[in-house]
Amino acid sequence: MDFRNEKSPLENFKETDMVSFLYELGFQPSTIRGHDYWYSSPLRNERTASFKVNRRLNKWFDHGPGKGGNLVDFGILYYNCSVGELLQKLGSALALDQPVHHYPAQPHTEQENKIQILDVKPLFSTPLFQYLSERKIPSKIASIHCKEVVYDLGGKHYYAIGFGNKSGGYELRNAFVKLSSSPKDFTLIDKGSKDIHVFEGFFDMLSYQALYNNSGKLQQSILVLNSISLFEKARSVLETHEKINLYLDRDKAGMDQTQYAVSLGHRYQDKSSLYQRHKDLNDWLVSFESVHRKYLNLKRGLNPNESL
Repeated sequence: MDFRNEKSPLENFKETDMVSFLYELGFQPSTIRGHDYWYSSPLRNERTASFKVNRRLNKWFDHGPGKGGNLVDFGILYYNCSVGELLQKLGSALALDQPVHHYPAQPHTEQENKIQILDVKPLFSTPLFQYLSERKIPSKIASIHCKEVVYDLGGKHYYAIGFGNKSGGYELRNAFVKLSSSPKDFTLIDKGSKDIHVFEGFFDMLSYQALYNNSGKLQQSILVLNSISLFEKARSVLETHEKINLYLDRDKAGMDQTQYAVSLGHRYQDKSSLYQRHKDLNDWLVSFESVHRKYLNLKRGLNPNESL
């Protein structure tokens, strides 16, 4: 994205072609009808594409919740942040050197869009640690469980925080990207314990570590689904344990899956009440850290919004 003109970064972002932006995030349309591009919603889990982008108007509408707007509105919902925080993420994206390039008139072939892993190494890059800090994840915990992954997409090289699964694929995240490399699978961290903790995404697992086990050395086994759709595949592993603690998202898909799991037997326990007013465990952690910082600053007689 080139912000080197008279318009503000927010105005430039608002005018960015949304189809191209979604392509950079890893989302491609399932159907194109004239100016209308239809996607499985990036904002929630669904099986039938009901998220529409009108490319001529550069506006989106999600028919599930009945919400829509421009790219700024989408960015705020997608990253669950304020306008100011979105601007900070745009700054991180510039540092990551990941410009939004023009999406072709028709989708690329599967081979052209396939992510190719080029290098896997310990976390090193400052923008990635900055992103972890924004998500309130201590770098020492992230460094234990994650790698820095360099990958090729469409002939361009990028890098992201990588979380490996049991089949050799990676979940890839940075301030502007939410992708997965093939093969998609769940991640098992087996400690031989009688209990197992289950998380939908790896940032929730890292959040749990930040809250309860700051050393990063796990005491109990953990399974990260990496996608709610992998629950059934993971059941054979989960049900070898006496107690299965569920920390799934509190959106409709996550709550439906939790309710289904609990119905399977008493071993499944819903632990999401901890963050009942939040989307997921990481969202709660970010909110908790913010409130805690303000409390400490008030005790010290400082501006409540100052960084500690």
